Amino acid sequence: MARIIIGLLIVAVGALMVIKSEWFYKNFGSNAWAEEHLGSSGGSRFMYKLIGFAFIFVGFTVVTNLFNAILMGTIGRLFVR
Repeated sequence: MARIIIGLLIVAVGALMVIKSEWFYKNFGSNAWAEEHLGSSGGSRFMYKLIGFAFIFVGFTVVTNLFNAILMGTIGRLFVR
């Protein structure tokens, strides 16, 4: 039950970042790397949206209890002897 609540909170934070990317831009400022590499797509605002989508993805994997499986299936093999 706790993982569902935690996952939904992560999804909510991600959705907030996607919806209110302008607020994040005004309060946290621009990012030089994002402005240089994502400039034509919106720069820092687009970066905040991408981070929000990453939060949403992680949140849904926590809710569905797939986080450990995805982590071990992708980068987990780098740390196994």
